[in-house]
Amino acid sequence: MWNYGRGYQDDDIRAAFEVSLESGVTFIDTAEAYGRGRSERILGSLLPTAKAPVVVATKFMPLPWRWSKKSLISALRHSLERLKITSVDLYQIHWPWPPVPVETWADALADAVEQGLVKAVGVSNYDEAQMRRAYATLAKRGIPLASNQMEYHLLNRKWELNGLLQACQELSITFIAYSPLAQGALTGKYTPDKPMPGIRGRRYSRSFLEKTQPLIRQMREIGREHDGKSPSQVALNWCIGKGTVPIPGAKNVRQAQENAGALGWQLTETEAAALDELSAALVDTSARIVGD
Repeated sequence: MWNYGRGYQDDDIRAAFEVSLESGVTFIDTAEAYGRGRSERILGSLLPTAKAPVVVATKFMPLPWRWSKKSLISALRHSLERLKITSVDLYQIHWPWPPVPVETWADALADAVEQGLVKAVGVSNYDEAQMRRAYATLAKRGIPLASNQMEYHLLNRKWELNGLLQACQELSITFIAYSPLAQGALTGKYTPDKPMPGIRGRRYSRSFLEKTQPLIRQMREIGREHDGKSPSQVALNWCIGKGTVPIPGAKNVRQAQENAGALGWQLTETEAAALDELSAALVDTSARIVGD
């Protein structure tokens, strides 16, 4: 999707890593599926250079040929080898794919904790019912479900509206928001005259980008009231204000600095309400883009 390596080099990645840590952004999320392990290998090469403690999260992909709990432990050990660490801070099930039931993988996560291979466990892309099943299975083993990672941003508020976010708060499960900038649609960089490239352009069409312009203008106006914050920084701060942990990507220093600029300030209730109102006209409760 992102054409890895196009327009940036290994030195850019290293610099983004260093600037993120210097700015207080120390939680880094990856997965075995990203680049077929390449993302974990890159992170593994950077961790020994870190000048601050890094909280590392990675994920297990429940591929159709992975049937047993042993396959999760095996995949986890391979991730640890690529990351060059002995224990990962957060290990997550990437998707709740069948045929293996939620309970089997949750039990495997508990095994990983008891073997000292992970410090905390979570899930990703689990709806409320699936999350509660995983939570209950882990609870029987005396292990908390630490997180649920979902796509969440101003153009996708399904989880806020259907009760999942509230359930996370009820159960003390951290809601990790991936794609918090809507794959770039909330940066203000793209317009009907400058559409998004590649497959992103099919999701966020020219006609939809036209509809987002009032929201983008409001984000720019709000940003001016907070020492010139950008639409990206406003979008990330909005996620934080909803009680979530957004995880935007950064492939160079500029993007790392941009992400860090979302910290240290807070939208007012009036500003957040204005963004809520404008975004509500763009999405529905099933997270489909209105008009798509």
